[in-house]
Amino acid sequence: MKTEFEKMRSQELYCFADPEVEGSIVRAQALCARLRTLTISDPEYRPLMNELIPNFPATAAICPPFHCDHGHGIVLDEEVFINYNAVMLDGGYIKIGKHTKIGPNCSFYTPNHPVDPVERREPKETAYPITIGEDTWLGGNVTVCPGVTIGNRCIIAAGSVVTRDIPDDSLAAGCPAVVKRKLNEE
Repeated sequence: MKTEFEKMRSQELYCFADPEVEGSIVRAQALCARLRTLTISDPEYRPLMNELIPNFPATAAICPPFHCDHGHGIVLDEEVFINYNAVMLDGGYIKIGKHTKIGPNCSFYTPNHPVDPVERREPKETAYPITIGEDTWLGGNVTVCPGVTIGNRCIIAAGSVVTRDIPDDSLAAGCPAVVKRKLNEE
């Protein structure tokens, strides 16, 4: 029998009021609150980031303030830079490839609530992973929705809302974001 936490990570309907899930959120909120008082050059920054996000790369940086649900659902590769005010609701995994740049005020939402309004009254949701490829750049105020994959070497224009997958080497923009053109074509 799966725990509610295991269901969350398995893209199944789970109860977010479960004590284990709530405990993970409370832990992350406390660490994010401590992070708000630091800069990336502060000696306490890296140990705190490693406590919040396991295996936080030495070459990665997230500028505080930063907000997440769990922290341990975030997987960053080398040379990832995330600017101020990022929000990562990581009930589902959020994976970001190397050399990727994330602009300020970007949001990554893995939770998805039931469509039926009566079901939505219950403390239940499903979490779908988000994957961002390598060498990709998200401009400021980009929102990435549950289950989206953005390919390698993409540019997502500022203010875009990404509701569907974006293939490699694409420039996408809009609400919802659509591919405007392929990059690196000769």
